Amino acid sequence: MIKDYIMLGEKNLKKRKLRSWLTIIGIFISIATIFTLISLSLGLEKAIDEQFKLIGVDKFFIMPKGLMGGGIGSEGAAILNDTDYNVIKKVSGIKGASYMSIGNVKIEYSGKPRFYMAASLQCEDPSVMSVVMEAGNLKIDSGVFLEKGDLKKVVVGSAYKDNQFDNPVEVGSKIILNGVDFKVKGILKTVGNSADDRNVYICSDEFKILFNRTSYDYIYVQVLPNEDLKKVAADTERKLRSSRDVTEKTQDFTISTPEELLASFKNILNIVVAFLLGVAAISLLVGGIGIANTMYTSVLERTKEIGVMKAIGAKNSDITNIFVIESGLLGLIGGILGVALGMLIGKTIQFIALNMLGTNLLMVVFPWWLIVSCLVFAFLIGAFSGLFPALRAAKIHPTEALRYE
Repeated sequence: MIKDYIMLGEKNLKKRKLRSWLTIIGIFISIATIFTLISLSLGLEKAIDEQFKLIGVDKFFIMPKGLMGGGIGSEGAAILNDTDYNVIKKVSGIKGASYMSIGNVKIEYSGKPRFYMAASLQCEDPSVMSVVMEAGNLKIDSGVFLEKGDLKKVVVGSAYKDNQFDNPVEVGSKIILNGVDFKVKGILKTVGNSADDRNVYICSDEFKILFNRTSYDYIYVQVLPNEDLKKVAADTERKLRSSRDVTEKTQDFTISTPEELLASFKNILNIVVAFLLGVAAISLLVGGIGIANTMYTSVLERTKEIGVMKAIGAKNSDITNIFVIESGLLGLIGGILGVALGMLIGKTIQFIALNMLGTNLLMVVFPWWLIVSCLVFAFLIGAFSGLFPALRAAKIHPTEALRYE
């Protein structure tokens, strides 16, 4: 019986092709929007999870308050220095700690200037420097990494091999940082973020001279195996408060664990996605109203046909089912087209992000449950939109319907 309802609904939709396609537009645009947003949010969540896995679950980060709001190295922001670093190293449960400073630098190569970021590394102790390298997923692609005693040497991000300048930067190339000559010792593998791939790295002693700064923007801390990361982070926070003579209310630094950073990213992501889905829901409402309008018109056009069906024995439930399934098919077709369009849009965004923006964070995933959910949702929206016209059709009296012109 259901098969007959579907065949009849399909036949009626084919009779009114133009009206059916115009009705479907509202549904398929909204389903495409919803599908694209959810697939992008799932992909972004997966990419973020992978990035935090690379950082590792045995590290936490310390930075001065005001850094993010005031900008790196800005006046008014609190600072971290050697005193803080020495306090941190003595906390029980800590395996190693390494600091990093970041500054805007003018980079010149082939007579062409660029303004990017320079970051400092502790070259004196490879075991300490490895904390930052692991946290930042810094791996050498060609050449070698910085080490103790390196003067006027630099390691550059993967972007310098490509189109940052007229000529690609190679190992052994000379580049100028803030007017000082440096030799490229190594080139890093891509970390999947275009901004990070444009960074340059120099030893901390060189950085202090180049930027005339002795403060640190970040301190990366690695805990010993089997230590409770949250407990060690809390102990570090208490000792830093005591050393800096601040209270919990006046604390001028922040300590973040990977879990906290991940939760913050996901909260922001969920808020943005919820807002965009709200916009898409408006489009879906418009599409549903379009289906209801089409089905009401269809009921009026087929009043005599309804009378004939009732005269030969069709029940009210049969009439209702025919119109509900027909409107559901409108929604389902819109859903199929919407999912296909959503896949195309998602893959296009991923391609642009990867090849033009140089980031792999905007990736998309298409789990089976998302595809099925969107199709079922589209069918149900269509069926619900056609329910009231279907009930109206079922209430039509056969004799009145047969006299209808």
